[in-house]
Amino acid sequence: MINFFCEDITFTPPQVRKTKTWLKTIAQQEGFKLGDLNYLFCSDDYILNVNRQYLNHDFYTDIITFDNSESASQINGDIFISIERVKENALILNQSFETELKRVLAHGLLHLIGYDDLDDDQKILMRQKEDYYLARFNQ
Repeated sequence: MINFFCEDITFTPPQVRKTKTWLKTIAQQEGFKLGDLNYLFCSDDYILNVNRQYLNHDFYTDIITFDNSESASQINGDIFISIERVKENALILNQSFETELKRVLAHGLLHLIGYDDLDDDQKILMRQKEDYYLARFNQ
């Protein structure tokens, strides 16, 4: 089950039903089943506190993903997304907010599936996967 929650902001993602179906499709195409997948929308300050408390990182980020999976084939996790960061990144990247939000939603799920972005090769593959699934959102 995919859930959308708000921590310290009020936010509703666009096209909720379609977005959830799209995320389920990503998991299925990658060979996974979804358990509980929670997206937690928040502010920059909130995600900074999560970053400090759980990861000992002292910087802002757009997304933090926590894998709660107990099975290799089923995804369970919590994904924190700073809406402020997504808005700023959309401006910097000359993308619409909705496109950048979908990219970040997919990015978090791809992390739970097992993709990383720690080095250049991994970043390229992650971006290719994001682009592939973004192109399929409206199909």
